[in-house]
Amino acid sequence: MGSTRLYAKGRVLGHKRAKRNTRPNTSLLQIEGVATNKDAQFYLGKRVAYVYKAKTEIQGSKIRVIWGRITRPHGASGVVKSKFRHNLPPRAFGASVRVMLYPSNI
Repeated sequence: MGSTRLYAKGRVLGHKRAKRNTRPNTSLLQIEGVATNKDAQFYLGKRVAYVYKAKTEIQGSKIRVIWGRITRPHGASGVVKSKFRHNLPPRAFGASVRVMLYPSNI
């Protein structure tokens, strides 16, 4: 039997920004299969993991994670704003994130 994914896939669109300023403390995410503001409501408060590989090994692993949380919707097309413990680096733009299905509010 295949493994079952316990998270939804998402993509980092970039930082929250104005025309010229960027606001790196908030990141914009597009979650797979979420196309409206109403769909996005389900994901508010859920935890997000940005998983990446680094060169140096720490505790036997080269895989690192930056954890974050989805805070609110952004616009009407299902994009959400999120805050991470450490701001996401610009190399994360376009990368995939894992949107965990907890904490659950149903």
